[in-house]
Amino acid sequence: MNYLEFEKPLAEIEGKAEELRALARSNSGMDVEKEAQALDRKAQDMLGQLYGGLTPWQKCQVARHPDRPHCKDYIEGLLTDYMPLAGDRNFADDHAVMGGLARLGAQPIVVIGHEKGHDTKSRIEHNFGMARPEGYRKAIRLMELAHRFQLPIVTIVDTPGAYPGKGAEERGQAEAIARSTETCLEVEVPVVSIVIGEGGSGGAVAFATANRVLMLEHSIYSVISPEGCASILWKDSDKMREAAEALRLTAQDLDRLGVIDRIIREPLGGAHRDRHATIQAVGEAVQASLADLVGKAGRELRDSRRRKFLGMGSKGLAA
Repeated sequence: MNYLEFEKPLAEIEGKAEELRALARSNSGMDVEKEAQALDRKAQDMLGQLYGGLTPWQKCQVARHPDRPHCKDYIEGLLTDYMPLAGDRNFADDHAVMGGLARLGAQPIVVIGHEKGHDTKSRIEHNFGMARPEGYRKAIRLMELAHRFQLPIVTIVDTPGAYPGKGAEERGQAEAIARSTETCLEVEVPVVSIVIGEGGSGGAVAFATANRVLMLEHSIYSVISPEGCASILWKDSDKMREAAEALRLTAQDLDRLGVIDRIIREPLGGAHRDRHATIQAVGEAVQASLADLVGKAGRELRDSRRRKFLGMGSKGLAA
């Protein structure tokens, strides 16, 4: 288990329980199960207290937890007949973005998502989920395919933001993000987006301009990272806690502001503590959203999506 900074007291209790059980395994005459179970109960109580009142900065830490399920895990856990499609047919294939044709239950869909990777090698291969222009152009290609064959689109968002490198800028990063966002607005099929971890900047909006935007309970969605915001506003990245408070980036804040449509509950302690339950909860929420949208006229879907985004700002802060 990878413990976060604010989970250190919990790590000590769970560590002691495991030490007791390890002693019992090495010495069959020892009976420590009662003591270990008492520590388990204490740990469970502490877990409830910690996760019952997370600050925005702590939610950022949970959203970035390396053990949270990633796009690939959701595709493998929820979809069948997955047929990946690669490349933008112009420059290259971007491994930070994965997608293709699949089935969610009996419903054929097009799925597109950011993939961060799960270890050092795969994170480097997937560029930590930061897409280059060819990644967004691949997404556009898949969305146009969905429009042509009248297939619902499901997007899985988990990125710190679009890749800011020199090569990406030279190949038209801003234009590719804008075109992807435009395509999300114009396709005449249902679009459902789920923020499973980080929803960072335009790199997230390019996938999340959807009829229904869902967020996991401890995920974040913002125009900029707290560290980036602090560096710009205060010239001090150590003020990321204050920036996280000001950005209103939590699922709960965004639900109140009308930016998202639904919060998906996570297991106690975050998605990384019960990956299977989290994946199943996301699948049920996506299926429910698609059930509301599938069958509606394409023009109605497109127009309601545009009205939804044009109306943002009329609820919450501006009310």
